[in-house]
Amino acid sequence: MPHLHIKEFKTIDFPETHEGVSFNFIANNVNHSDEKLISVSVDGDQFFLLVQDEENKHLLKSDKLTRPAAIFNVHKALLAYADVAGLEVIASNVPLCKKNMHLEEISALKNIEYFVSNFPKDKELRIEVGFGSGRHLLHQAINNPDLLFIGLEIHGPSIEQVLKQISIQKIENILVLNYDARLFMELIPSNLVDKIYVHFPVPWDKKPHRRVISTNFIEEARRVLKVDGRLELRTDSENYYAYSYETFIAFNKTILHINKNKDIAISSKYEDRWKKMQKNIYDVSMINEEASPELSIEGDFSFAHVNMSEDAILKLHGSTQKFDEGFIHFERAYRLCDGVMLRLSMGSFDRPEHLYLLVNAAKASYFDTLPLRSRSNLKAHTYLNGLFHG
Repeated sequence: MPHLHIKEFKTIDFPETHEGVSFNFIANNVNHSDEKLISVSVDGDQFFLLVQDEENKHLLKSDKLTRPAAIFNVHKALLAYADVAGLEVIASNVPLCKKNMHLEEISALKNIEYFVSNFPKDKELRIEVGFGSGRHLLHQAINNPDLLFIGLEIHGPSIEQVLKQISIQKIENILVLNYDARLFMELIPSNLVDKIYVHFPVPWDKKPHRRVISTNFIEEARRVLKVDGRLELRTDSENYYAYSYETFIAFNKTILHINKNKDIAISSKYEDRWKKMQKNIYDVSMINEEASPELSIEGDFSFAHVNMSEDAILKLHGSTQKFDEGFIHFERAYRLCDGVMLRLSMGSFDRPEHLYLLVNAAKASYFDTLPLRSRSNLKAHTYLNGLFHG
């Protein structure tokens, strides 16, 4: 992760713009004085820089929760703040080079709002979850130019590498999104997708609740897949294969195709390594055989007038409210110059969203994006809205 170690942190007068970077406001953690967040806007990306006090120095880096896919924008923001604030940099891993020429114009990289407002329906659609090096995604797109591919990945360097290849090879049928695939599935229209690829997901043997394959994920896959559409899992983990098989077969009605050590047209560098080590590769394909009802979710994320005092809002820190199908947890509390901010976990238990909420002048709003429009998120919002409104 790009970061600067600085001798002493210095604040600036907000708002401020420097070298094409807008510094909007600063948020001070109420319960931990050694942490601050700086709101930044760069080339359409909004995110936080995180300031942490350390022994005899300070750390300045991007906030993990809001970090944009375009890592160059993080580099730009870090260097711009150090310059405008006159910070003494002790150590840095932030490159001083210019933006890669192949990332100057990135039309393939989309944010979640793009899909919420106008989900693409004009081409046959395939989705790859966790594309990693991108070999399989790029191969499929190049060999199927009439199909549209959506690649989901949360690892920044992998995203940049694929975007470079899309630019170099002039590939026009890939959209890239940095987002949790388990949440993304909930907003895809029903009966739309031809194939879903889940190749070599992280096994998460010690944290199985974080696995991509789950009962909920399979249910959403069955909903979004066309009749005869496929969900294809490929894994080198015997534990993941066994777990996934049991999860698939638990459904009352399902069609599965299972292969062991099947050769496919393109493989990742990790798969090549595993084959040399004579590790087994397992494929589980689920074929969808039924059409699903259209997706229909009622509600929005607007707030009524906030009647709760700022001090009372800050005291929510650390508390949790549970309800049917989900919860809301108040993780952190911050004070702003003109209001307060909360960091929240909300939604379903196995795939919660993490986001910030701003409150000033008796008005509340999510930062920097709205929650995904899911039933569990809407229930959490309804609780939150009622709590603030009284």
